[in-house]
Amino acid sequence: MAKDSFIKLENVYKVFGPQAHGRPLDLARAGLSKDDVMSQSGHVVGLNNVNFGVERGEIFVVMGLSGSGKSTALRSVNKLLKITHGNVWIDGVDVQTLKGRDLQAFRREKMGMVFQHFALFPHRSVRDNVSYGLKVQKAPKSSRNKATEEALSLVGLEAYIDSMPSELSGGMQQRVGLARALASNPDILLMDEAFSALDPLIRRQMQDEMIDIHETLKKTILFITHDLNEALRIGHRVCIMKDGAVVQIGTPEEILTQPATGYVAEFVQDVDQGRVIEVGDVMSEPSPLSEKMTLTQAVNKLGRRTGEFIVSEDGIPTGLLMAADAMRTAKVGTTSLAPAVRRDFEHTTSDTRLNDVYALAGRGLPIAVLDDSGKLIGTLYPRMIMEKMGEVEQLIDDFEREEFL
Repeated sequence: MAKDSFIKLENVYKVFGPQAHGRPLDLARAGLSKDDVMSQSGHVVGLNNVNFGVERGEIFVVMGLSGSGKSTALRSVNKLLKITHGNVWIDGVDVQTLKGRDLQAFRREKMGMVFQHFALFPHRSVRDNVSYGLKVQKAPKSSRNKATEEALSLVGLEAYIDSMPSELSGGMQQRVGLARALASNPDILLMDEAFSALDPLIRRQMQDEMIDIHETLKKTILFITHDLNEALRIGHRVCIMKDGAVVQIGTPEEILTQPATGYVAEFVQDVDQGRVIEVGDVMSEPSPLSEKMTLTQAVNKLGRRTGEFIVSEDGIPTGLLMAADAMRTAKVGTTSLAPAVRRDFEHTTSDTRLNDVYALAGRGLPIAVLDDSGKLIGTLYPRMIMEKMGEVEQLIDDFEREEFL
Protein backbone atom coordinates (compact mmCIF):
# COMPACT_ATOMS: atom_id res chain seq x y z
CA MET A 1 0.00 0.00 0.00
CA ALA A 2 1.43 3.34 -1.07
CA LYS A 3 2.27 5.77 1.75
CA ASP A 4 0.65 8.63 -0.11
CA SER A 5 -2.63 6.85 -0.90
CA PHE A 6 -5.51 9.31 -1.14
CA ILE A 7 -7.66 7.08 1.09
CA LYS A 8 -5.85 4.79 3.49
CA LEU A 9 -7.10 2.38 6.14
CA GLU A 10 -4.37 1.33 8.58
CA ASN A 11 -4.80 -1.54 11.04
CA VAL A 12 -8.51 -0.80 11.34
CA TYR A 13 -10.68 -2.78 13.74
CA LYS A 14 -14.38 -2.31 14.38
CA VAL A 15 -15.96 -4.33 17.16
CA PHE A 16 -19.69 -4.09 17.87
CA GLY A 17 -20.76 -4.48 21.48
CA PRO A 18 -20.71 -2.75 24.88
CA GLN A 19 -17.13 -3.73 25.76
CA ALA A 20 -15.62 -3.27 22.30
CA HIS A 21 -12.37 -1.70 23.52
CA GLY A 22 -11.66 -4.43 26.06
CA ARG A 23 -11.22 -8.16 25.72
CA PRO A 24 -13.02 -8.51 22.34
CA LEU A 25 -10.54 -6.12 20.69
CA ASP A 26 -7.63 -7.90 22.37
CA LEU A 27 -8.87 -11.23 21.01
CA ALA A 28 -9.22 -9.84 17.50
CA ARG A 29 -5.77 -8.23 17.61
CA ALA A 30 -4.35 -11.57 18.81
CA GLY A 31 -5.49 -13.06 15.50
CA LEU A 32 -8.71 -14.81 16.47
CA SER A 33 -11.37 -15.16 13.81
CA LYS A 34 -14.74 -13.42 13.81
CA ASP A 35 -16.48 -16.60 14.95
CA ASP A 36 -13.97 -17.22 17.75
CA VAL A 37 -14.28 -13.67 19.08
CA MET A 38 -18.04 -14.02 19.04
CA SER A 39 -18.01 -17.34 20.89
CA GLN A 40 -15.56 -16.12 23.55
CA SER A 41 -16.86 -12.59 24.13
CA GLY A 42 -20.32 -12.22 22.60
CA HIS A 43 -19.07 -9.32 20.47
CA VAL A 44 -19.14 -9.04 16.68
CA VAL A 45 -16.00 -8.13 14.75
CA GLY A 46 -17.00 -5.94 11.82
CA LEU A 47 -13.46 -5.09 10.67
CA ASN A 48 -10.43 -7.21 11.55
CA ASN A 49 -7.07 -5.51 10.93
CA VAL A 50 -8.13 -4.00 7.61
CA ASN A 51 -5.42 -2.34 5.54
CA PHE A 52 -5.85 -0.91 2.05
CA GLY A 53 -5.07 2.23 0.10
CA VAL A 54 -7.04 3.91 -2.66
CA GLU A 55 -5.09 6.06 -5.10
CA ARG A 56 -6.35 9.41 -6.33
CA GLY A 57 -8.52 8.95 -9.42
CA GLU A 58 -8.88 5.19 -8.90
CA ILE A 59 -12.03 3.06 -8.93
CA PHE A 60 -11.41 0.79 -5.94
CA VAL A 61 -14.04 -1.89 -5.40
CA VAL A 62 -14.56 -3.64 -2.06
CA MET A 63 -16.39 -6.90 -2.65
CA GLY A 64 -17.78 -9.52 -0.29
CA LEU A 65 -20.85 -11.38 0.84
CA SER A 66 -23.21 -10.21 3.58
CA GLY A 67 -21.30 -9.82 6.83
CA SER A 68 -17.92 -9.56 5.14
CA GLY A 69 -17.30 -6.03 6.41
CA LYS A 70 -17.37 -4.22 3.07
CA SER A 71 -20.04 -1.66 4.00
CA THR A 72 -18.54 -1.23 7.45
CA ALA A 73 -15.24 -0.33 5.77
CA LEU A 74 -16.94 2.29 3.62
CA ARG A 75 -18.78 3.80 6.61
CA SER A 76 -15.48 4.17 8.41
CA VAL A 77 -14.24 6.42 5.60
CA ASN A 78 -16.89 9.11 6.19
CA LYS A 79 -17.16 8.28 9.92
CA LEU A 80 -20.74 7.13 9.78
CA LEU A 81 -19.19 4.47 12.00
CA LYS A 82 -16.54 5.19 14.61
CA ILE A 83 -13.84 2.54 14.49
CA THR A 84 -12.53 0.72 17.56
CA HIS A 85 -8.85 0.89 16.64
CA GLY A 86 -6.64 2.12 13.82
CA ASN A 87 -6.52 5.09 11.46
CA VAL A 88 -8.55 6.16 8.44
CA TRP A 89 -6.70 8.76 6.37
CA ILE A 90 -8.17 10.90 3.61
CA ASP A 91 -5.72 13.20 1.85
CA GLY A 92 -3.52 13.19 4.96
CA VAL A 93 -6.35 13.84 7.45
CA ASP A 94 -7.38 11.16 9.97
CA VAL A 95 -11.12 11.46 9.44
CA GLN A 96 -11.89 9.46 12.58
CA THR A 97 -10.49 12.25 14.74
CA LEU A 98 -12.86 14.86 13.28
CA LYS A 99 -15.97 15.92 15.18
CA GLY A 100 -18.98 18.19 14.87
CA ARG A 101 -18.77 20.97 12.31
CA ASP A 102 -15.27 20.00 11.24
CA LEU A 103 -16.51 16.52 10.30
CA GLN A 104 -19.57 17.90 8.53
CA ALA A 105 -17.49 20.37 6.55
CA PHE A 106 -14.97 17.69 5.62
CA ARG A 107 -17.73 15.40 4.37
CA ARG A 108 -19.32 18.16 2.32
CA GLU A 109 -16.06 19.23 0.72
CA LYS A 110 -14.49 15.83 0.11
CA MET A 111 -17.24 13.25 -0.36
CA GLY A 112 -20.42 12.47 -2.22
CA MET A 113 -22.39 9.33 -1.42
CA VAL A 114 -24.67 7.22 -3.62
CA PHE A 115 -26.94 4.80 -1.78
CA GLN A 116 -28.55 1.53 -2.83
CA HIS A 117 -32.14 2.74 -2.50
CA PHE A 118 -31.86 6.15 -4.21
CA ALA A 119 -32.70 8.14 -1.01
CA LEU A 120 -34.46 10.90 -2.97
CA PHE A 121 -36.90 13.35 -1.43
CA PRO A 122 -40.24 12.28 -2.99
CA HIS A 123 -41.82 15.75 -2.54
CA ARG A 124 -38.93 17.58 -4.25
CA SER A 125 -38.29 17.87 -7.97
CA VAL A 126 -35.24 16.42 -9.66
CA ARG A 127 -33.71 19.91 -9.66
CA ASP A 128 -34.26 20.35 -5.92
CA ASN A 129 -32.99 16.85 -5.11
CA VAL A 130 -29.76 17.36 -7.02
CA SER A 131 -29.16 20.85 -5.64
CA TYR A 132 -30.06 19.98 -2.05
CA GLY A 133 -26.50 19.57 -0.80
CA LEU A 134 -25.45 22.85 -2.37
CA LYS A 135 -28.42 24.55 -0.78
CA VAL A 136 -27.38 23.23 2.63
CA GLN A 137 -23.93 24.67 1.95
CA LYS A 138 -25.68 28.01 1.21
CA ALA A 139 -24.24 28.22 -2.27
CA PRO A 140 -25.71 31.05 -4.41
CA LYS A 141 -28.77 30.06 -6.43
CA SER A 142 -27.07 30.79 -9.74
CA SER A 143 -24.15 28.47 -8.98
CA ARG A 144 -26.55 25.83 -7.62
CA ASN A 145 -28.52 25.87 -10.85
CA LYS A 146 -25.39 25.71 -12.99
CA ALA A 147 -23.93 22.78 -11.01
CA THR A 148 -27.29 20.97 -11.06
CA GLU A 149 -27.68 21.31 -14.81
CA GLU A 150 -24.11 20.14 -15.42
CA ALA A 151 -24.53 17.12 -13.14
CA LEU A 152 -27.81 16.10 -14.77
CA SER A 153 -26.20 16.48 -18.18
CA LEU A 154 -23.47 14.04 -17.14
CA VAL A 155 -26.08 11.39 -16.33
CA GLY A 156 -28.28 12.18 -19.33
CA LEU A 157 -31.26 13.57 -17.41
CA GLU A 158 -31.18 17.28 -18.22
CA ALA A 159 -34.59 16.97 -19.88
CA TYR A 160 -36.12 15.73 -16.60
CA ILE A 161 -34.88 18.55 -14.38
CA ASP A 162 -38.39 19.61 -13.35
CA SER A 163 -39.86 16.11 -13.02
CA MET A 164 -40.76 14.45 -9.72
CA PRO A 165 -39.01 11.23 -8.59
CA SER A 166 -42.29 9.29 -8.86
CA GLU A 167 -42.33 10.03 -12.59
CA LEU A 168 -38.95 8.33 -13.14
CA SER A 169 -37.94 4.70 -13.47
CA GLY A 170 -35.65 3.07 -10.93
CA GLY A 171 -32.62 3.50 -13.16
CA MET A 172 -33.44 7.17 -13.72
CA GLN A 173 -33.87 7.72 -9.98
CA GLN A 174 -30.45 6.22 -9.38
CA ARG A 175 -29.05 8.60 -11.99
CA VAL A 176 -30.54 11.47 -10.00
CA GLY A 177 -28.80 10.13 -6.90
CA LEU A 178 -25.51 10.02 -8.78
CA ALA A 179 -26.06 13.55 -10.11
CA ARG A 180 -26.72 14.79 -6.57
CA ALA A 181 -23.41 13.30 -5.43
CA LEU A 182 -21.60 14.91 -8.37
CA ALA A 183 -23.21 18.36 -8.09
CA SER A 184 -21.02 19.49 -5.20
CA ASN A 185 -17.90 18.38 -7.13
CA PRO A 186 -16.47 16.16 -4.37
CA ASP A 187 -13.04 14.57 -4.59
CA ILE A 188 -14.44 11.17 -3.57
CA LEU A 189 -17.56 9.21 -4.49
CA LEU A 190 -18.65 6.60 -1.96
CA MET A 191 -21.01 4.11 -3.60
CA ASP A 192 -22.61 1.51 -1.33
CA GLU A 193 -24.28 -1.25 -3.38
CA ALA A 194 -25.39 1.62 -5.61
CA PHE A 195 -26.70 -0.53 -8.48
CA SER A 196 -27.78 -3.72 -6.70
CA ALA A 197 -31.48 -2.76 -6.57
CA LEU A 198 -31.65 -2.34 -10.36
CA ASP A 199 -32.66 -4.83 -13.03
CA PRO A 200 -29.66 -6.52 -14.72
CA LEU A 201 -29.90 -4.56 -17.98
CA ILE A 202 -30.31 -1.20 -16.21
CA ARG A 203 -27.54 -2.17 -13.82
CA ARG A 204 -25.12 -2.74 -16.69
CA GLN A 205 -26.13 0.57 -18.26
CA MET A 206 -25.42 2.35 -14.96
CA GLN A 207 -22.02 0.67 -14.75
CA ASP A 208 -21.25 1.90 -18.27
CA GLU A 209 -22.36 5.43 -17.38
CA MET A 210 -20.28 5.46 -14.22
CA ILE A 211 -17.20 4.33 -16.16
CA ASP A 212 -17.82 7.06 -18.76
CA ILE A 213 -18.28 9.70 -16.06
CA HIS A 214 -15.08 8.56 -14.37
CA GLU A 215 -13.21 8.92 -17.66
CA THR A 216 -14.45 12.52 -17.82
CA LEU A 217 -14.10 13.64 -14.19
CA LYS A 218 -11.38 11.29 -12.83
CA LYS A 219 -13.05 11.11 -9.43
CA THR A 220 -11.75 8.75 -6.76
CA ILE A 221 -14.45 6.12 -6.34
CA LEU A 222 -14.80 3.67 -3.46
CA PHE A 223 -17.42 1.21 -4.66
CA ILE A 224 -19.05 -1.52 -2.54
CA THR A 225 -20.68 -4.59 -4.09
CA HIS A 226 -21.49 -8.24 -3.41
CA ASP A 227 -21.31 -9.06 -7.12
CA LEU A 228 -17.87 -10.21 -8.33
CA ASN A 229 -18.80 -9.74 -11.99
CA GLU A 230 -19.60 -6.10 -11.23
CA ALA A 231 -16.40 -5.69 -9.22
CA LEU A 232 -14.22 -7.10 -11.99
CA ARG A 233 -16.01 -5.08 -14.66
CA ILE A 234 -15.64 -1.62 -13.15
CA GLY A 235 -12.74 -1.80 -10.70
CA HIS A 236 -9.18 -0.73 -11.39
CA ARG A 237 -8.41 -2.83 -8.31
CA VAL A 238 -10.61 -5.13 -6.25
CA CYS A 239 -10.46 -5.88 -2.53
CA ILE A 240 -12.18 -9.12 -1.47
CA MET A 241 -13.27 -9.35 2.16
CA LYS A 242 -14.49 -12.18 4.36
CA ASP A 243 -15.52 -12.10 8.04
CA GLY A 244 -14.26 -8.53 8.42
CA ALA A 245 -10.80 -9.23 7.02
CA VAL A 246 -9.13 -8.54 3.69
CA VAL A 247 -8.53 -11.76 1.76
CA GLN A 248 -6.96 -10.41 -1.44
CA ILE A 249 -6.37 -7.12 -3.25
CA GLY A 250 -5.46 -7.01 -6.92
CA THR A 251 -6.37 -5.99 -10.41
CA PRO A 252 -9.34 -7.81 -11.96
CA GLU A 253 -6.98 -10.05 -13.90
CA GLU A 254 -4.89 -10.82 -10.80
CA ILE A 255 -8.01 -11.74 -8.85
CA LEU A 256 -9.20 -13.98 -11.67
CA THR A 257 -5.94 -15.66 -12.67
CA GLN A 258 -4.08 -15.63 -9.33
CA PRO A 259 -6.66 -16.31 -6.60
CA ALA A 260 -4.88 -16.15 -3.25
CA THR A 261 -7.12 -18.64 -1.45
CA GLY A 262 -9.68 -21.32 -2.12
CA TYR A 263 -12.34 -18.84 -0.99
CA VAL A 264 -11.43 -16.48 -3.83
CA ALA A 265 -11.13 -19.39 -6.26
CA GLU A 266 -14.73 -20.39 -5.47
CA PHE A 267 -15.87 -16.93 -6.53
CA VAL A 268 -13.92 -16.75 -9.75
CA GLN A 269 -14.89 -20.19 -11.05
CA ASP A 270 -18.28 -18.80 -12.11
CA VAL A 271 -16.87 -15.64 -13.73
CA ASP A 272 -16.63 -15.34 -17.49
CA GLN A 273 -12.85 -14.95 -17.73
CA GLY A 274 -13.10 -13.52 -21.23
CA ARG A 275 -14.78 -10.41 -19.82
CA VAL A 276 -11.75 -9.67 -17.65
CA ILE A 277 -8.56 -10.91 -19.34
CA GLU A 278 -7.12 -8.60 -21.98
CA VAL A 279 -5.39 -9.46 -25.24
CA GLY A 280 -2.16 -7.94 -23.94
CA ASP A 281 -2.04 -10.60 -21.22
CA VAL A 282 -2.17 -13.42 -23.75
CA MET A 283 -0.45 -12.23 -26.93
CA SER A 284 3.08 -13.29 -27.84
CA GLU A 285 5.97 -11.06 -28.86
CA PRO A 286 5.91 -10.69 -32.64
CA SER A 287 8.76 -11.82 -34.84
CA PRO A 288 7.62 -10.12 -38.04
CA LEU A 289 8.63 -10.95 -41.56
CA SER A 290 9.65 -8.56 -44.32
CA GLU A 291 8.17 -8.16 -47.79
CA LYS A 292 11.75 -8.23 -49.09
CA MET A 293 12.30 -11.83 -47.95
CA THR A 294 12.18 -14.79 -50.31
CA LEU A 295 9.71 -17.53 -49.55
CA THR A 296 12.51 -19.73 -48.22
CA GLN A 297 13.83 -16.99 -45.91
CA ALA A 298 10.33 -16.34 -44.56
CA VAL A 299 9.69 -20.03 -43.90
CA ASN A 300 13.03 -20.36 -42.09
CA LYS A 301 12.24 -17.40 -39.84
CA LEU A 302 8.72 -18.67 -39.28
CA GLY A 303 10.16 -21.80 -37.71
CA ARG A 304 7.59 -23.85 -35.81
CA ARG A 305 5.02 -21.07 -35.60
CA THR A 306 1.78 -21.60 -37.49
CA GLY A 307 1.87 -18.07 -38.91
CA GLU A 308 3.34 -14.58 -38.57
CA PHE A 309 2.72 -11.10 -39.87
CA ILE A 310 4.65 -9.25 -42.55
CA VAL A 311 5.33 -5.60 -41.76
CA SER A 312 6.46 -2.54 -43.66
CA GLU A 313 9.64 -0.66 -42.77
CA ASP A 314 7.72 1.44 -40.24
CA GLY A 315 6.23 -1.60 -38.49
CA ILE A 316 2.75 -1.56 -40.02
CA PRO A 317 1.44 -5.08 -40.82
CA THR A 318 0.73 -5.57 -44.51
CA GLY A 319 0.01 -9.28 -44.69
CA LEU A 320 -0.04 -12.66 -42.93
CA LEU A 321 2.02 -15.71 -43.86
CA MET A 322 0.63 -19.06 -42.68
CA ALA A 323 2.97 -22.05 -42.68
CA ALA A 324 0.44 -24.16 -44.60
CA ASP A 325 0.10 -21.48 -47.29
CA ALA A 326 3.88 -21.24 -47.61
CA MET A 327 4.20 -25.01 -48.11
CA ARG A 328 1.51 -25.07 -50.82
CA THR A 329 3.13 -22.14 -52.63
CA ALA A 330 6.59 -23.74 -52.46
CA LYS A 331 5.27 -26.90 -54.13
CA VAL A 332 4.51 -24.99 -57.33
CA GLY A 333 8.17 -24.05 -57.58
CA THR A 334 8.05 -20.30 -56.92
CA THR A 335 10.55 -18.50 -54.66
CA SER A 336 8.42 -15.37 -54.36
CA LEU A 337 6.79 -14.61 -51.00
CA ALA A 338 3.88 -12.59 -52.41
CA PRO A 339 1.66 -15.47 -53.68
CA ALA A 340 1.62 -17.06 -50.22
CA VAL A 341 0.63 -13.92 -48.30
CA ARG A 342 -2.90 -13.34 -47.00
CA ARG A 343 -4.08 -9.72 -47.02
CA ASP A 344 -7.40 -10.20 -45.23
CA PHE A 345 -6.08 -10.60 -41.68
CA GLU A 346 -7.82 -9.44 -38.47
CA HIS A 347 -6.41 -6.95 -35.97
CA THR A 348 -7.15 -5.73 -32.44
CA THR A 349 -5.57 -3.78 -29.55
CA SER A 350 -3.82 -4.97 -26.40
CA ASP A 351 -6.54 -3.64 -24.06
CA THR A 352 -9.36 -5.48 -25.84
CA ARG A 353 -11.09 -8.14 -23.72
CA LEU A 354 -10.83 -11.72 -24.93
CA ASN A 355 -14.62 -11.95 -25.27
CA ASP A 356 -14.44 -9.25 -27.93
CA VAL A 357 -12.02 -11.22 -30.10
CA TYR A 358 -13.64 -14.66 -29.86
CA ALA A 359 -15.41 -14.17 -33.18
CA LEU A 360 -12.19 -13.04 -34.87
CA ALA A 361 -10.34 -16.03 -33.45
CA GLY A 362 -12.99 -18.31 -34.91
CA ARG A 363 -11.23 -18.12 -38.29
CA GLY A 364 -8.32 -20.01 -36.76
CA LEU A 365 -5.78 -17.42 -37.93
CA PRO A 366 -3.39 -15.25 -35.92
CA ILE A 367 -4.68 -11.79 -35.03
CA ALA A 368 -2.43 -8.74 -35.29
CA VAL A 369 -2.24 -6.67 -32.10
CA LEU A 370 -1.63 -3.01 -32.94
CA ASP A 371 -0.73 0.10 -30.97
CA ASP A 372 -2.41 3.49 -31.44
CA SER A 373 -0.23 4.24 -34.48
CA GLY A 374 -1.10 0.95 -36.20
CA LYS A 375 2.25 -0.72 -35.57
CA LEU A 376 2.46 -4.42 -34.75
CA ILE A 377 3.15 -5.01 -31.04
CA GLY A 378 1.97 -8.59 -30.63
CA THR A 379 0.54 -11.69 -32.25
CA LEU A 380 -2.54 -13.38 -30.79
CA TYR A 381 -2.89 -17.04 -31.71
CA PRO A 382 -6.36 -18.56 -31.19
CA ARG A 383 -4.93 -21.43 -29.15
CA MET A 384 -3.56 -18.93 -26.64
CA ILE A 385 -7.08 -17.95 -25.62
CA MET A 386 -8.03 -21.51 -24.74
CA GLU A 387 -4.70 -22.12 -23.00
CA LYS A 388 -5.27 -19.07 -20.80
CA MET A 389 -8.74 -20.27 -19.88
CA GLY A 390 -7.23 -23.63 -19.06
CA GLU A 391 -4.72 -22.04 -16.67
CA VAL A 392 -7.56 -20.45 -14.69
CA GLU A 393 -9.48 -23.72 -14.49
CA GLN A 394 -6.30 -25.51 -13.33
CA LEU A 395 -5.80 -23.00 -10.51
CA ILE A 396 -9.30 -23.69 -9.24
CA ASP A 397 -8.77 -27.46 -9.48
CA ASP A 398 -5.51 -27.14 -7.52
CA PHE A 399 -7.20 -25.30 -4.64
CA GLU A 400 -9.98 -27.87 -4.51
CA ARG A 401 -7.43 -30.71 -4.50
CA GLU A 402 -5.44 -29.11 -1.65
CA GLU A 403 -8.58 -28.69 0.44
CA PHE A 404 -9.54 -32.32 -0.17
CA LEU A 405 -6.10 -33.55 0.88
